[in-house]
Amino acid sequence: MVIKQAKEVLKIEAQSILDLVERVGPEFERAVDMILKAKGRVILTGMGKSGLVGRKISATLNSTGTPSLFLHPAEAIHGDLGMVTPDDIVIAISNSGHTAEVNTILPMLGKIGARIIAFTGGLDSPMAKASDIVIDVGVEREACPMGMAPTASTTAALAMGDALAVALINLRRFNQDDFKKFHPGGILGERLTIKVKEVMLTRDHIPMVQLGSKVKQAIEEINAKNLGATLIVEKNKKLVGIITDGDLRRALTRYKNIHEINVEDITSPLVKTINENQTAAQALELMELNAITHLAIVDRQNRVKGLVHLHDLLGREEFRVNGSFNPTTGAHR
Repeated sequence: MVIKQAKEVLKIEAQSILDLVERVGPEFERAVDMILKAKGRVILTGMGKSGLVGRKISATLNSTGTPSLFLHPAEAIHGDLGMVTPDDIVIAISNSGHTAEVNTILPMLGKIGARIIAFTGGLDSPMAKASDIVIDVGVEREACPMGMAPTASTTAALAMGDALAVALINLRRFNQDDFKKFHPGGILGERLTIKVKEVMLTRDHIPMVQLGSKVKQAIEEINAKNLGATLIVEKNKKLVGIITDGDLRRALTRYKNIHEINVEDITSPLVKTINENQTAAQALELMELNAITHLAIVDRQNRVKGLVHLHDLLGREEFRVNGSFNPTTGAHR
């Protein structure tokens, strides 16, 4: 019974979208053209579930190159109308077109000079009559068995919003590089799937000092590589430990002249390591778990192969690899 009901809901909602296909015509084209020519933003408004749909459409527009915001109709009459300018386009959403809060603000928006696009199934409603363009998003019935809870109607409105956003994407020639500018979190996600060996510092870029060296040499190496730490290794590059800026500060309180003491006197042997074939996400997790900013990359004999810094995963615009790594193009420079 449950599965049958679920399938029925999906069929009703799917059909509500398919029914919109034949209604996309000159009014939709006018709406797209109006938004393209507008000097202002696209402002979404709606109450209840329609308001939630409006917020989602606004978010989609913002992330695809069309500046947008959501205006709550109830808050609008208490001062938020001040955010609307004559250059803005308002998209009002209401299945019936009789939503009181929305209809209250539409004349005010018109007086400001903003042009109004209605997403509604009430083509003869007050909302439709107060709008410059009416986009029909009406549905034959809701998926709710009582016909009361907004279900198919909100799905239809949301789908029409997506259709509008995609049309604008194509006409604005909005591309993948543009999208990534608005989705730095997405870029981070892309980065973190890369293997450690693709982002680690290697060869001469690794701060490294031989066991038995003086701390002065370690300080010089830290300054030269500018990573806030240096690895301590034996002659065959076998990892012994690490000296960080913190280790140096603590040493200053214990030794009168730290420059002339040996590195092993202040080296921390508890350096964390990772395999080069593990992902950047795994490296980040290990850093967070141990509250550290450096990870050494070693082979099975514990010989140093590389080093990765937390800032290379999070804080810099690009990964650094023997210079740098561009996460967008995959190019080493």
